[in-house]
Amino acid sequence: MSFITRAIKPATRLAARRFYASEAASSGKLIVNFALPHESVLKNHEVSQVDLSAVSGDLGILADHVPTIEQLKPGVIDLISESGSQKYFVSGGFAIMNPNSVLNINAIEAFKLEDIDVQAVAANLAESQRLASSAKDEITKEAAAIEIELYEALQAAVSGKAK
Repeated sequence: MSFITRAIKPATRLAARRFYASEAASSGKLIVNFALPHESVLKNHEVSQVDLSAVSGDLGILADHVPTIEQLKPGVIDLISESGSQKYFVSGGFAIMNPNSVLNINAIEAFKLEDIDVQAVAANLAESQRLASSAKDEITKEAAAIEIELYEALQAAVSGKAK
């Protein structure tokens, strides 16, 4: 191990400890920015908790959560505040938790859960399953499999069985 490496590592550890110690002294509020490609759903919206489904698993995010970047999978984002809960279904995207208790959610598309038609979801799921079973080529099968995954997550969300 070189002299410079031995000298730098302790200094780096000290700086990291100081950084996280200063970040832990935040206000205790979680601020959410929720954006779609064509509009901003929420900007600087204060909440107490956000529950979401990521590829790595389901997360409950509070103020002062460890900084992270998560890929969202099709599912429900639940924004919980003192005044109640707002639930959105997203088909995918990213959630970025910053050290300053700001959560940025960037989704491809999002819909309020109460605006989703249960019968239309069931019909579209059945159609996607029919397409998957009758597909002659691999591309059509894969496209139908993606639709099935999305509609199954949507059906679980509107029936209240979402994870």
